[in-house]
Amino acid sequence: MSKLVNETKSTKQFLIINGEKVETAKYAALYSPYSQEEIAQIAMANKVQVLQAIAAAYNTRGVMAKMPAYQRAEILEKVVALLIKKADEAAEIITRESAKPIMFAKAEVARTIETYKFSAEEAKRIHGETIPFDAAVGGVGRIGYTLREPIGVIGAITPFNFPMNLVAHKVGPAIAAGNTIVLKPASQTPLSALFIAEIFEEAGLPPGVLNVVTGPGSVVGEAIVEDDRVSMVTFTGSPSVGIGIRNKAGLKKTTLELGSNSALIIDKDIDIDQIIDRCIMGAFSNQGQVCISLQRVYAHEDVYEEFVTKFTEAAKKLKIGDPLDPKTYISALISKGEAERVLGWIEETKSSNATITTGGKLQNGVLEPTIITNADHSLKVSCQEAFAPIVIVNKVHSIEEAIEQVNDSRFGLQAGIYTNNVKNALYASQALHVGGVIINDVPTYRVDQMPYGGVKESGTGREGIKYALEEMTEMKLVVWNQS
Repeated sequence: MSKLVNETKSTKQFLIINGEKVETAKYAALYSPYSQEEIAQIAMANKVQVLQAIAAAYNTRGVMAKMPAYQRAEILEKVVALLIKKADEAAEIITRESAKPIMFAKAEVARTIETYKFSAEEAKRIHGETIPFDAAVGGVGRIGYTLREPIGVIGAITPFNFPMNLVAHKVGPAIAAGNTIVLKPASQTPLSALFIAEIFEEAGLPPGVLNVVTGPGSVVGEAIVEDDRVSMVTFTGSPSVGIGIRNKAGLKKTTLELGSNSALIIDKDIDIDQIIDRCIMGAFSNQGQVCISLQRVYAHEDVYEEFVTKFTEAAKKLKIGDPLDPKTYISALISKGEAERVLGWIEETKSSNATITTGGKLQNGVLEPTIITNADHSLKVSCQEAFAPIVIVNKVHSIEEAIEQVNDSRFGLQAGIYTNNVKNALYASQALHVGGVIINDVPTYRVDQMPYGGVKESGTGREGIKYALEEMTEMKLVVWNQS
């Protein structure tokens, strides 16, 4: 732990409203999930300050709406250049506040850079279409076209697990489209958002466009969702909070990226040695705290035993410990409470027919990578979202049975299938009830320009820059009568 303790300095962090750092009456200590050392004092906004941030964004929306596309793109390109220079600093911030192992934090920063790069490019591609009005008898002598206009103020509420890149997925397209933002980062990971806000200021973003308000969701989130000046709420987090937002948002647009318990099907014709590394990454990267983390595996009976044996052997070799150690693969969950919850879920399996092949215990406060076989569907580790380094592996007799098991879930974000049978791949792509089917890879696959989102309790709307831009703009029709 010494490395993290020695490099940790507690700093006072402020709200960012209208380009100014704003003091608050209350501050809350932010602790490292791994070392438990205090790393910052975080400003706790009250409702008045949230309303000030919304007012700043609302009053600045005209400035952004009139800003030419090339200027919006230039600002985003400058953010890319600055983030490339500060990539190591950015990765350390992520690791300090979230205990994400530095190898994965660096990968997140690289993806964040790509996300802002895509945003800069998409800023120049916002366009409508012409409508053939003379296709209708009443349309002769008229021409028409559509425009895409910024929606206005966007309320963005982001989670802890990708504290820099999931901010980028909301802030990048919002700015590309000419909107303004009030951003509430997760309580455990505000430093990443404040760091990015400073980079945007350095890149020349006008004051009031990006406002960062830290504090409890019951104060900050509620005020953002309920305020009529906010035109859209984009949220990534738990289904219960997302459903609450949807209920309170009224006629506001909402994009909700919610829960998952992503599954992988392994067909009988697969070379198991070729897929173990990907399955390890899918199940255990970032301690399994990934929305599309591989939580359920359905392996054909012909390869089941081999897969369980080799997957278990590989999991046992993963290095556990200090997230700032470049060799660490697994570190602490975001809080002690989360670790206790998951230990309770693991304990529940012991009164069933399930078998824990590895893990299931804390090692110096870190939950070991855990593999459970023969887990009944009713167990929490099967049917709920673990958000931890825990994966179940069950035997199936056919692809049809596997698909039935995958679909037997409240969630439907992404699913994967490994198969060399084209018919099985095509059947799975049609029959799996999810937002994304990943063929010959784990469901944890994501690149930042692809449409990303789910069905059922996994949410509504799609992220991925081009697709987020569509959500963050309004279509306007213009018709000219030439006669």
